[in-house]
Amino acid sequence: MPSFHFPSQTHLYHGKVRDVYSIKDSWLVMIASDRISAFDVVLPSPIPYKGQVLNQIAAYMLEATRDICPNWLVDVPAPNVSIGKRCTPFKIEMVVRGNLVGHAWRTYSSGKRELCGVRLAEGLKENDFFPTPIITPSTKANEGHDEDISKEAIIANGLASEKDWKILEEYTLKLFARGKEIAAKQGLILADTKYEFGKINDIIYLMDEVHTPDSSRYFYSAGFEERQAAGEKQKQLSKEFVREWLIANNFMGKEGQKIPYMSDEWIDTISKRYIELFEKVTGRFFIPESLDDLVIEQKVTEALHRLKAV
Repeated sequence: MPSFHFPSQTHLYHGKVRDVYSIKDSWLVMIASDRISAFDVVLPSPIPYKGQVLNQIAAYMLEATRDICPNWLVDVPAPNVSIGKRCTPFKIEMVVRGNLVGHAWRTYSSGKRELCGVRLAEGLKENDFFPTPIITPSTKANEGHDEDISKEAIIANGLASEKDWKILEEYTLKLFARGKEIAAKQGLILADTKYEFGKINDIIYLMDEVHTPDSSRYFYSAGFEERQAAGEKQKQLSKEFVREWLIANNFMGKEGQKIPYMSDEWIDTISKRYIELFEKVTGRFFIPESLDDLVIEQKVTEALHRLKAV
């Protein structure tokens, strides 16, 4: 992924999978790369069209939830590029779970019955629904692993005021309910996801991507109950299959572990799974686009001028 140079650019941040350009410290240009990460480690091989998939699902979902809370997005000038308002982020991720899956299941199956200060009932099986969705926040680390944290610790450590926490909690649960509604119409179950929020002055905005395969897990609803009753694995549309492949190949991002080799066939499989999720979640046919870097830079520059951001 190249480094672009946009008018009035003041900062460039290379994230795990996105590159974020600050414009006059008031706007952001977010470029979704084809990089893929798992266990907080960027894997060595890019996934074709992954950036476009993530960016276009996020744009679709941000528009579909704009009535719930303000969000940062203003324009999508290229398939893998979004432009929006620069917020001061909360240094937490609002993880919300409707099902016992992924990290929550790994915690539960180890014998623990509390996650981020939330008590978990006895007798649950992997992928079971919680009685009601639970919020299990994590710290947002610039480097290394994010860490689980409770609501009480967030407030005590000044990561959010009690007043702001109540708003974050309300937005999170309403966004998750909307995400589940959208998924249900497409024959899917939104099992868990995460949201990131920030502030402009005193207003809280939804930031970053929403309901994408990098931030969410989806199950197919058809046959879900039957598979649960039979103790079978659920059919997922998410990045969890990449994590499972890594675990099966003895990699969980721990020191001394080596990232397994990714064959061309496996890379193509991951790409197809991302495209499948785009089409399934949005109900739209995916049209792959590969734009020259100069064209992307031109489109973004024109959009910044149009928005009077420069």
